[in-house]
Amino acid sequence: MRYLLFFSILWLSITACSSDDDRRRNPNLLDVNIDLRIDTSLPQYVNLRSVMNPIYIPEYGNGGIFVMKIGENAYVAWDAADPNHPRNNQCIGMYLEGLNVICACEQNTYDLLTGSFTNNSPNKDNLKYTLEQYLTQVNGRFIYISN
Repeated sequence: MRYLLFFSILWLSITACSSDDDRRRNPNLLDVNIDLRIDTSLPQYVNLRSVMNPIYIPEYGNGGIFVMKIGENAYVAWDAADPNHPRNNQCIGMYLEGLNVICACEQNTYDLLTGSFTNNSPNKDNLKYTLEQYLTQVNGRFIYISN
């Protein structure tokens, strides 16, 4: 009887878990490996010492990375490519405007706190994906960004 109960619970545990890869897979973004260490004592990262002061770091991810401090030892990092813009198009750049990022081509606007597109987006009814978020960890003056 114990074995039956054990295997029933084990079977339920295994089958109840599902991968979210299909739900999160965005055909507009490449699956790139991110492993970045930021030293906030360096001059180019001094803005990350202040809350709600985002910076752009080029040459990582699909179009760079936006990083912002949101609280004490709390940061968010987002891929800087528009998740709703096809990769076969030459325009993948986004620019910072306050606490939002805006696609340079289609004016899709995303909130840097949540990664969601905003009501200011002209194509908001056609937008399907939010910004691609990366994991952040803080250890002293270092911020580690990965996926």
